[in-house]
Amino acid sequence: MGRSRVQVNKAHKTRFSSKSSRNLHRTSLQDGGRIGKSDSNYVKGARAARLQRGKMLREQKKAAVLKEKRASGGLNSAPRVIVLFPLSASVELNSLSEDILKLLSPDGSGVASSSTVASSEYKLRATVLKAPHGDLLTCMEMAKVADLMAFVASGNSSWEDNSSNNFIDSFGSQCLSVLRSIGLPSTTVLIRDLPSEVKKKNELKKMCASELASEFPEDCKFFPADTKDELHKFMWLFKAQRLTVPHWRSQRPYVVAQKVGMLVDDESSGKCTLLLSGYLRARKLSINQLVHVSGIGDFQFSKIEVLKDPFPLNERKNQSSMELDDLHDEEVLMSLLPDPTKQEPLVVENTPDPLAGEQTWPTEEEMAEADRNQKQEKLKKRTLPRGTSEYQAAWIVDETDEEDSDSGDSDDNGMVLDNGEGSNQERTYDQEFEDDEQSLNVRDFDNETHNDSEMMDDEDLTEEQIKDEIKKIKEAHAADEEFPDEVETPIDIPARRRFAKYRGLKSFRTSSWDPNESLPQDYARIFAFDNVTRTQKLVLKHALKMEEENRDDCVPTGSYVRLHIKEVPLVASSKLSSLVNTKPIIGFGLLQHESKMSVLHFSVKKYDGYEDPIKTKEELMFHVGFRQFIARPVFSTDNFSSDKHKMERFLHPGCFSLASIYGPISFPPLPLVVLKLSEGADAPAVAALGSLKSIEPNKIILKKIILTGYPQRVSKMKASVRYMFHNPEDVRWFKPVEVWSKCGRRGRVKEPVGTHGAMKCIFNGVVQQHDIVCMNLYKRAYPKWPECLYPQLL
Repeated sequence: MGRSRVQVNKAHKTRFSSKSSRNLHRTSLQDGGRIGKSDSNYVKGARAARLQRGKMLREQKKAAVLKEKRASGGLNSAPRVIVLFPLSASVELNSLSEDILKLLSPDGSGVASSSTVASSEYKLRATVLKAPHGDLLTCMEMAKVADLMAFVASGNSSWEDNSSNNFIDSFGSQCLSVLRSIGLPSTTVLIRDLPSEVKKKNELKKMCASELASEFPEDCKFFPADTKDELHKFMWLFKAQRLTVPHWRSQRPYVVAQKVGMLVDDESSGKCTLLLSGYLRARKLSINQLVHVSGIGDFQFSKIEVLKDPFPLNERKNQSSMELDDLHDEEVLMSLLPDPTKQEPLVVENTPDPLAGEQTWPTEEEMAEADRNQKQEKLKKRTLPRGTSEYQAAWIVDETDEEDSDSGDSDDNGMVLDNGEGSNQERTYDQEFEDDEQSLNVRDFDNETHNDSEMMDDEDLTEEQIKDEIKKIKEAHAADEEFPDEVETPIDIPARRRFAKYRGLKSFRTSSWDPNESLPQDYARIFAFDNVTRTQKLVLKHALKMEEENRDDCVPTGSYVRLHIKEVPLVASSKLSSLVNTKPIIGFGLLQHESKMSVLHFSVKKYDGYEDPIKTKEELMFHVGFRQFIARPVFSTDNFSSDKHKMERFLHPGCFSLASIYGPISFPPLPLVVLKLSEGADAPAVAALGSLKSIEPNKIILKKIILTGYPQRVSKMKASVRYMFHNPEDVRWFKPVEVWSKCGRRGRVKEPVGTHGAMKCIFNGVVQQHDIVCMNLYKRAYPKWPECLYPQLL
């Protein structure tokens, strides 16, 4: 009998093998012939490095969260600001505020003399503010400093009417849209006046939450707030909550004044030293940096005093809060004085040299050097025109600026005018136009609703005249929407003089326009950056470095300080002293360069609830972050395909526009709320919302006008056009500018016909008899400098 054998099959071959199967033939001599994957020290080191890096990142995140938690709710942090905002006029805030203060007070009796309390039970300090219903400005200022926005809804009227329309009224909806534009901090909704029956109470709470959920962020929670137990639950959750604030608010140190005082040395000077006492929040404050007080302007410090905390958490029970307040108010822990060599100078406007434009007879060496420079830079971009001073160099606040040299008259590639009627004839007409203005007092005949100076002199007008002006503005707004940019040529004034400042462009998108040409005198008062993005990075890096270092000239965050702000107008200080109990007075530290004036551009959209027309260069109130100032903007289209922007005579609803103003420099991103104070209105109305986009004085905004004419005789591609001009000299003057028709034809002017301004035009197609011939002209537009920059100084 033979021996049995085990059948052995051949292994299956495959193209796709694993790493383990490919390494079966390898052996490790060190491991005694063990077959498997290699386990080198390199692999061990890479894996350990990955693990170590992940552990390090986790520890850094934990440390950052712990630092933020200690900064917002620790023993040395400033009290948290809770703003109670009523969603309707039926909400009663006084009882809710008293209940919260009574709950947080150490003895349980409430603090009637102050809105700030320190609770040893909750280990929490809080400031409770009540937003007045109907006062938009105060609500906005409270929302800017709030750590928690507690929106209060009343369920009493809604349950009786069996409807949900009474949870929020029109003013509440308007404020919510404005606050969302500014940037909401952490939010919650407190529901008051709920029925005592459990079933009805739960139904009404669900109804309120479902109706108001779309108005608030997704993480917003709804709490009943009628009983002490419900408020107790809310306060414990509030203490453990990680609060979020808008990004722009965390970049600058600020103080919400609890007390305002004045030190008057000399009443005849009209200046005084303003004293603001409050907790320092967000970041460290340096004695050498500038400070802005909301509504009155930028100033320097004369001294900063660090006082003993009037509301400590370890407060002794045998002393009342009033006694502690009086005791701590007098005790100064530390005083900081500015260093004149390091203190940032208060520079608002640039001061140009009035003699910088004076010209003297050049020497032969200077003429030879000018000829050489002209030959070298012939193909380069043209520099400043003749007559422009050297104040351009003062614009550049960076040290890497390049000086621009003055040049004589040079050709402008963007101006499509006949070369035969050169610059001499242009200067002749410009000189005639200026002479006529001086002798005949000829005003600017632009097709606007009324002169800008008349807008500023409304105080001298009667009620009927004001109504007529408002009617004219509305009619002009309607005409601008129906016939945009169309202008009629005056009969009694030559068009070459009437439109002397305008020029034609071959292409609005591609034709060049020198941004430094024929700048207004107001541009001598502003500053500009060579590279805005790089400068902003350097400024924020410097501020972050100051925050991380232990410096002797800085006050730590959370300290109770008294700011001595020098050279403040006496009238403004008196106003702030009367408003401190009803409205938050904010003083915040400025970043570098933020006191200087420049040209700011905002992306704005007209508010849906505002129906009146908003005209270009109209006086408006701008709220940019903590700042509030007066501006007269120029509106333009916000296009991305061209370096030029077309000016709009009115701010049109439903679309975003670009608003350009003269204003103090602020680094984006910052929110914007535009307010308009109407005649006879007690409070300003919300006109537009937006955000800060850029700081760029060289941005070109062009005002466009369209001259129209009508074909008189048509012969295929030729037409005799009349009523665009009224004399043949005007036709010759505007001959190089292209014309177009509303039916899509393009052409040029060939020659004048007759003595009444008719002209012969040639087009690229057949012209219809009913067609309208148009000509586009452009000139650069600039914003208006406001007469008074800050509203509290009005």
